Amino acid sequence: MTDTSAALSLPYIQPSQAQKHVTHNEAVRILDAVTQLSVLSSDLTAAPMSNAVGDRFLVASGAVGEWAGKDGQIAVFDGTGWAYFRATAGWRADVIPTGAQLRFDGAGWVPALPDLQNIPQLGVATTADDVNRLSVASPATLFSHDGAGHQLKINKSAGTDTASLLFQSNWSGRAEMGLAGTDDFSIRVSDDGSSFRDAVSVSATDGAVRIPSGQTYLVDISIADDAAYAFDIPWSDPSRLLIWLGVDLVAHSFLFSVTGALAGAGNFTPLFTTPAGKLDFATGPLSGTSGPDDTITVSIDISTGTPRMYLENRLGTAQQFTLATLGR
Repeated sequence: MTDTSAALSLPYIQPSQAQKHVTHNEAVRILDAVTQLSVLSSDLTAAPMSNAVGDRFLVASGAVGEWAGKDGQIAVFDGTGWAYFRATAGWRADVIPTGAQLRFDGAGWVPALPDLQNIPQLGVATTADDVNRLSVASPATLFSHDGAGHQLKINKSAGTDTASLLFQSNWSGRAEMGLAGTDDFSIRVSDDGSSFRDAVSVSATDGAVRIPSGQTYLVDISIADDAAYAFDIPWSDPSRLLIWLGVDLVAHSFLFSVTGALAGAGNFTPLFTTPAGKLDFATGPLSGTSGPDDTITVSIDISTGTPRMYLENRLGTAQQFTLATLGR
């Protein structure tokens, strides 16, 4: 049988031992010193001048005076002097004044919690990797203000690099906004996650807005004969729209503008119509038979507050229409 316990080196009472209370009290003294270990300091190299019985300290490296040679040990004041205890790897201590948590790694006392500066990766409810070094799986992510406001900053190294927000569907890119390969701000979309098409581009030099693919409002509308289709239109006051209207009939193509404070037929200006006489303009809702027979009638209705455009087909058969707008 050994004389002391394996973990805390508590002395065992031996058979036929005299003064057993001495061994028992020594074990109690050790337990009192190291159990639920909390200390007053972990950075002192010299014993304080004034102490109370039971005061505990972690002796810092480079100790002098009474603590000389006791680096890293637990120093406990017993009322007349200091008792010292050696920690083993895994012991933990709470520094009372600061709340710091320390652990003994076998060589010294180090923070029990990791240093959150310059950590290589962080995953919140998910696993981070070498590319997505910060990864979050959550229904939402909140960045709030500390003071008057809050900025989310995305930086890139050079003009030809990318700083953007990428929106994915099943881990495949579908939309991206930001600085994609240039210093111009752009919004672009993709249907395969590989090929992207620019929808809007804003020049970093002069702020000019460009719509490389054109501003399409409605495309491929099938309208039965003697029927009408209604839709809300992009609108500002006054309105400025350039509209191209194509019909799935040979040589049927129309270009017209909508300008001014919206009121009705007076806002339309035909620019190109072929065949001639096939496009008519009106005011208010269209029923399907409101305009002349064998024509296409276009109208504006503002009676509901939201400007609506009506497209009426009276060409004699159902037709496929393509309508595109540019402007506002």
